[in-house]
Amino acid sequence: MIDSKFIPRHRTVLVVDDQEINRDALGIILEDDYDVLYACDGEEAMQVIEARLNDLSIVLLDLIMPKLNGFEVLERAKKDEQMRQIPFIVLTAEKNAELKALQMGAADFITKPFDMHEVILARVARIIELSEGRQLINAAEHDRLTGLLTRSFFFEYVEQLYRYRSDKGMDALVLNVEQFHSVNALHGREFGDRVLRMLGSIIQDFLKSQKGIACRAEADRFEIYCQPQEDYQALLHQFQEEINAFSPDVSVHLRMGVNPAGEDVEPVVMFDRAKAACNLVRGNFQNPLMIYDEELRRRELLNQRLLNDLRAAVDEKQFTVYYQPKYDIQCDPPRLSSAEALIRWKHPELGMISPGQFIPLFEGNGLISVVDHYVWECASRQIAAWKKKFQFSLPVSINLSRADFYDKNLVERLDLLIKENQLEYRELKLELTESAYTENAKHVMEVLGKLRDLGFDIEMDDFGSGYSSLNMLSEMPLDVLKMDMKFVRHIESSQTSFRLVKLILDIASNLSLKVVAEGVETKGQLTLLKDSGCDIVQGFYFSKPVPPEQMEELIEKEIGIARKERTI
Repeated sequence: MIDSKFIPRHRTVLVVDDQEINRDALGIILEDDYDVLYACDGEEAMQVIEARLNDLSIVLLDLIMPKLNGFEVLERAKKDEQMRQIPFIVLTAEKNAELKALQMGAADFITKPFDMHEVILARVARIIELSEGRQLINAAEHDRLTGLLTRSFFFEYVEQLYRYRSDKGMDALVLNVEQFHSVNALHGREFGDRVLRMLGSIIQDFLKSQKGIACRAEADRFEIYCQPQEDYQALLHQFQEEINAFSPDVSVHLRMGVNPAGEDVEPVVMFDRAKAACNLVRGNFQNPLMIYDEELRRRELLNQRLLNDLRAAVDEKQFTVYYQPKYDIQCDPPRLSSAEALIRWKHPELGMISPGQFIPLFEGNGLISVVDHYVWECASRQIAAWKKKFQFSLPVSINLSRADFYDKNLVERLDLLIKENQLEYRELKLELTESAYTENAKHVMEVLGKLRDLGFDIEMDDFGSGYSSLNMLSEMPLDVLKMDMKFVRHIESSQTSFRLVKLILDIASNLSLKVVAEGVETKGQLTLLKDSGCDIVQGFYFSKPVPPEQMEELIEKEIGIARKERTI
């Protein structure tokens, strides 16, 4: 959008002089090209400037006047942020006054008497053109929401600071708002914008005492190039305290990554490292600060290796899909009812790599859909193979990541898997985390509605770990809630945990949703969940995630139990 003040218009000039003959002379020179306003002294000039602040293109200012002279007008304008944007040309017959006026901020001077009309017009036109060009550059340089630099101009200035500072002693800081998309979703974009403006103001206040600059790099990411600080923990705490004071009723959490000065690397590399450090403390509310060091550098190199090896891992089938069984505990004995598909990576050189390491990495780099598609295809073929081998239908839950909803062919892709493998829709359950609903919730629910209409069961994973409201829950197209394992972990020893589990089960019952409890490890947990009305559980009490051949043993055992019951 183009700022309206930069649209071409008939420009306005203010002529300030206590001599009427001088005002008239300049008016005659200027009136064919400009709208001309007049003031007879400095006080009247200030009144006109304040009233027409957004209209004035230039002020022609006499220096020697009663009440308020030209120097005093320049001094007042210099102290005002908006007036400072208006160029002043001083009118004087005294040569020794020209230098002082220029030092006080005047853009140019015109010598009295006014005998060269073309020169006056040329000087006025040139100063207006320079001023408007400067305003255009200023608008492009600065983020309109926060007033900080835009990222492109920020790095231009950072490169100059790096190139011309002999000590290279500047640190790179990256500051993020934790789960900012959820803040927007729950409290509205207007509130989110106020948070960003406040954070921009906090950073500007910090930089007043620093040799440094800052930008708003992305929606909620800020980058700061400044002198080394003694205590970044204290600095982040200061920023957090100011945000808390601004928003006492809404929790807004900050996190920070820092690449300290030291190793002589380009600023762009420093900020990449600071960003990587900041990303590593995502969700860490206890310690939201990370300083980039050698250990992080090794981790970064490993992450880059994993990103580079992803395609080979898919092509060479280094990934294996494991299955963790789920049991219906309202039966006696509990019955195998379904399973969850979980990915494992056996790297040919690095060995087994934890999903906790590569899944967040691929999510953060937009590559998780490659892994998801691999799992979907393997799980669909496996369900079909077990049906053919055992005449036993074992539904399997597959995960949908947030990135998958940017695929405009998602519904068709999943529908094709069902048809190619001759499955029932209920045999491939679709599972996504609670947090996936909070970003672009309307689109996510629209897509899930289409999938549910086809016949897919929709499961919300990790319920209770994020930001969903009861209102959102009532509107979501859901069949199953998967209770986060942190609720189950302490139900035997903590009445609070047990009451929370009961509350979730009651909510699910009122919404006609089934509940799966994750992380069940003991007989006591199982009994409490069963007695409280929980439908299905998974966890080490029954089985850890296992490869397909071990899952077949559990299927055969289930078939044996079913046959035995039929003969009784």
